[in-house]
Order: sequence, then C-alpha cells, then structure tokens
Amino acid sequence: MASKTHLRRDLTQLPLFLLMFGIGSAAMFVPAVYALAVDQHGASQAFLYAGLLGCVAFLLIGVAHAGRTPRHGALGPLLSLFCAFVFLPAFFAVPFVEALPTTRYFNAYFEMLSALTTTGATMFDNPSRLSGPLHLWRAQVGWMGGLLMWVAAVAILAPLNLGGFEVTAQAEPGRRETGLYNNAPLTPHQRIRRALYMLAPLYGGLTLLLWILLLATGQEGLTALCHAMSVMATSGISTGTDGFGGVIPEMIMVLFMLFALSRLTFTSDTVTATMGGLRTDPEFRIGLGILILVPSILFARHFFGAIDLSSEPPITLALQALWGSIFTAVSFLTTTGFASEYWGQTQSYSGLGTPGLILMGLALIGGGVATTAGGVKLLRVYALYRNAVREMDQLVHPNSVSGAGAAGRRLQSGGAFIAWIFFMLLALSFAGVTLALTLTGVSFDDALVLATAMLTTTGPLTDFGGAAPISLLALSDPAKLIMAGAMVLGRLETLAIIALLTPDLWRS
Repeated sequence: MASKTHLRRDLTQLPLFLLMFGIGSAAMFVPAVYALAVDQHGASQAFLYAGLLGCVAFLLIGVAHAGRTPRHGALGPLLSLFCAFVFLPAFFAVPFVEALPTTRYFNAYFEMLSALTTTGATMFDNPSRLSGPLHLWRAQVGWMGGLLMWVAAVAILAPLNLGGFEVTAQAEPGRRETGLYNNAPLTPHQRIRRALYMLAPLYGGLTLLLWILLLATGQEGLTALCHAMSVMATSGISTGTDGFGGVIPEMIMVLFMLFALSRLTFTSDTVTATMGGLRTDPEFRIGLGILILVPSILFARHFFGAIDLSSEPPITLALQALWGSIFTAVSFLTTTGFASEYWGQTQSYSGLGTPGLILMGLALIGGGVATTAGGVKLLRVYALYRNAVREMDQLVHPNSVSGAGAAGRRLQSGGAFIAWIFFMLLALSFAGVTLALTLTGVSFDDALVLATAMLTTTGPLTDFGGAAPISLLALSDPAKLIMAGAMVLGRLETLAIIALLTPDLWRS
C-alpha cells in the first residue's frame, strides 16, 4: 500500500504536459486493437509501435524527473495546456501518416490538431479514404480533447479567471482571487487530479450511454461510437456515412448536446452555479431561447414561402423542415457541427439558398462556460444583455439603483466590460485571420467562413457555411498553418494567450 501511495505521489509530481503525453501514448493501443480485430495489420502495427514508443519515452523521462521538487507557477498549467494543443498533435500524427502513407505529415498534423481542439475540420473530402481505425483515432483524439477542456476549465482556467469565468470574477483575467477555487491550499496538480476523478467517470459514462442508445437505433458499431464521442466532445467528427438513421437517433443526440449549453447540466462546481440550479441558470435559459427563436424563424420563412409551391402534403414537409432546423441549430450552437438528415429538406423547402450566415452566427455565440463548446460563450452574451437592459433602464430612470444584488451589479458593469473586451479581441482575431487567409489566395467569402470555423472550433462550417463546401486539402500550406494557429487561438481564447504573453502575470 505504501509503495502504491508513493508511486501515485511520484506520478502527480511529473510535469503536466508529460502526463498528457503518456495518456495519449496509452490511448493508441485502442485503435491498434481494433485494427487487429478487423484484419488491418498495417494500421495495427502503426498504432502499436507508436504507442509503445510513446510509453517508453514517457517512462524514461518520468524516471529522469523522479525526486525533483516541482515548481509550478500560476500560469504553468496554462502553458502546459497551450503546449498540449500545439505539440501533442505532432505525435498523434505519426501513426496516422504511417497507416495512411498517401497523405503528407503536415496534413496529418492538421487533422490531429483539428481533432484535439474539437474543431472537427477534415482534410479528407472523401471519408472512404480513411480506414475504420483512422476514423476511430480521429474521434478518440477529439473525445480526449473534450475531456481535457472539461478538466482544464475547472482546474486551470477558473482559478485564473479565464475561459468565461472572468465575467463573474472580482479579480482581473489571469490573476487569482480569494474565493471558490482558493479556499483550500491545493497545488495545480491536486486541482487537476480532483477534477479528473470527478469528471472523467461522468464523461465516460455519458459517452457509453449515448453509444448504447445509438446502437439500439440501428447505427453500425464504429459509426455509433464515433458519433457518441463527437457529440460529447462537440467535435463534429463522423465516419462519413449518410445521415444518422432517422429522427430517433437525432433526438437522442440532441439530448446529449444540451450538456454543452451549461456546465450546470452535469456539475455545480463553478462560479456560474446559482441557488436555483439549472432552472434559473442564465446560460441554459438564453441557450434555449435561441434554440426556440432560430428554428421558429426558419420554419415560418420556409413554410410561408413554400406553401403554394409544394405538390406534396405541406404538413409533412413542414415537420421535416422544422426538425431539420431544430437539430442543426442545436448542433451549431453547441459548436458540434452535425447537420440533420432533413437539413437539405429545410433549405429546399421554399427554394431558399444556404442559410450559412445563420449557422455562422450560432457558432459564434457558442455554448456554455466550462463546457466543450467553443464560440463566445452564452455567459458573455448574457452579461452584455444585462448591461444593455440596465443602460436602457437608466435612460428612463437616471437615478435608479439596480436591485440585482452585488453579483448582479458585478455582471452588469465589470462583467459586461470584460465581455465587451473579449468581443473586441475576437473581432480583431477574426479580421486578422480573414486578412491573412486572403493574402494566401483564399477568396474573401471562403476566408470569412474558414476564420469563423477555426476560431469557434466548428469545423463542419467549411461544408455548410458557404455557398459550396470548401476543400481544405486544396488550400496552400501557409493557409493551413494560419488555420492551425486560429484553432489553437479559438480553443484557448485570446485572453488566455494574452495572459501567457504578459510578463507581469508570470512575476506575480
């Protein structure tokens, strides 16, 4: 027992990036076993050898670090998270390119970076080019990226008032404050371990439950597993099979997508928790409001535009179009990016062209704080809404005092100010990425879609955001490099990158 405790203590003292590297190396044995089971020995060897190489490297470096006294600064875990998104895909791409020698290593790196950041953008327009083990590896890397963000949100970003937590915090972004996350003198590794023990079983259990439910609806085993992992991670990664099997599987997937609207759907350990629970949670309520408003507008526009043009029973087409808009709106608001089987029916219902601008807007809004969703986040939108309501109230009653309490006044003033700063930084990032892509030869329309897709981590926007799907494989290497940087920027957010580049925060 003492030796186990000593081993556990030694493991927790290892650098965070090294621990993530070791977990990623061990994860390669899963597609190796699957490839062996389906008689794809070349792919099995690629994943097996890469996993063994990674595990050996992890053990050797771990032994070299044994006995060292860890020195963790406040921004050390954040730097490890940044390094994980930049460097781990380089290792994850090794078995990918070995199992698919017809692609270049840089394309494989982009594919793994897209998966780890839960963006889900793919270089391969023809999914049949990838074998089953490669589809599993893409979905698995995306799933691990989603779990990483779940854990990092509460253990790394929340104590530093980043990732959306700065809206309700009293301290500046990147700085600690005395409060929920600092009551106990926990080290960064202790916070991460506690969050992992609490969230990993829940994350894995929900994924397993969704997989079983999708299997019960008739989806093939690998396809159902990839969809289950992609929904929980909001990565939008699929095996490329046509559709999801009907309305019932889509309804099941929508229920699990709702976990990305608010962290209160699965835990109450963050500063967004309210006394009333999910029923009074502002993120969940504003998310449901958007999901009611957008499909209603699409349904009304399509229905009244097509009622005289359709030769089929209008009610059947109307219900199909309505469901297609509901599923797709939920998917893009949570930055998952799956489109309903009836999304084409929704578009052609009244002869309306692709409503890509609506999908881009939904992806920009994004999901809840401390979830796997990308985008601006609903809490920031709510803070700006509360500030606007307060300003309009003061126009009518200049001497009025807000009755929202101390927390509400913080949200209406300082929280809205920080949210507005984030919006401006996002706008600058959006303009910079768009301009950089146009300089590489990408058309302006495509550059807008690509910038939105990468910064909001909603890769399927490349297929549905524009008038025609954008082939990422046909883009130049500089354009791919710009998009890779935009994915990391969109996943970590601009405020976190600024915190890493601020010397004063490192000294403090």
